[in-house]
Amino acid sequence: MVDLKVTLCGIELDNPIIPASGTFGFGQDFAGLYDLNRLGSFSFKGTTLAPREGNPTPRIAECYAGMLNAVGLQNPGVHKVISEELPRIATFFSKPVMANVSGFAISEYVEVGRLLGAQEQVGGLEVNISCPNVHGGGMAFGTDAKAAAEVTGAVRKVTDKPLIIKLSPNVTDIVEVARACEDAGADGLSLINTLLGMRIDLKTKKPLLPFTTGGLSGPAVFPVALRMVYQVYEAVKIPLIGMGGVSSARDVIEMMLAGATAVQVGSANLINPFACPQIIDALPEVMDQYGITNLQEIIGGAH
Repeated sequence: MVDLKVTLCGIELDNPIIPASGTFGFGQDFAGLYDLNRLGSFSFKGTTLAPREGNPTPRIAECYAGMLNAVGLQNPGVHKVISEELPRIATFFSKPVMANVSGFAISEYVEVGRLLGAQEQVGGLEVNISCPNVHGGGMAFGTDAKAAAEVTGAVRKVTDKPLIIKLSPNVTDIVEVARACEDAGADGLSLINTLLGMRIDLKTKKPLLPFTTGGLSGPAVFPVALRMVYQVYEAVKIPLIGMGGVSSARDVIEMMLAGATAVQVGSANLINPFACPQIIDALPEVMDQYGITNLQEIIGGAH
């Protein structure tokens, strides 16, 4: 008998599988397909202070072994998430849910974090620091260690819920950013967010996406994500959520051996809506194959 349970920032999960924000909406569409309580948790759609319509279309570009997205954080805003989405989630998901917090200024992160952190259903906050700092020249908070620490410290002051910072891979040294977030009060780290990429439309001879670049996700990024999880695990003492191209139970085991306590599944949900339950079902067999009886015990086992 294998044990799939893991403990993430003090929260016991039945298994380490968490659908990633941006690929799972608020869970409702998937709840019609399978019982979402089979999941460890899920990270709902990135939420900002004000409603956002998102970017103009096209928002998606296909590429080898992955996809580019430039959705633009479309969401109904934090007040509607609290008044409408969370009550709806409660009808089909009985576990603590992970709230993904986004913002374009530190004050926005603080207010969204404060409001979502006060909700009983929310088990932890996942703070997406890949958003552009509109008051700091447009550079993403997550590309600068000092800015990342400022966001972390500010949100830390307004919530007692586990605070997990989602790191951008579009940096020279992800370890520097990870350490800065840990020092500023983060309880955990999620990595990696999407890599910057682009496609060109051969008919128009122009960039395919309206704002030129988009976020690359899918199997192509898995080796990069794995490497970054491995590096950050050696540099910090707080737990990690690994993500980036995960699409199988074997990928999950690799991520955990690299140092992840839990593993998020992103683009795979868009290709196969049953990806997460199928990965959960496959984990015991893969564990047996490699002589693993307890997932908690293999975290960081490759070091």
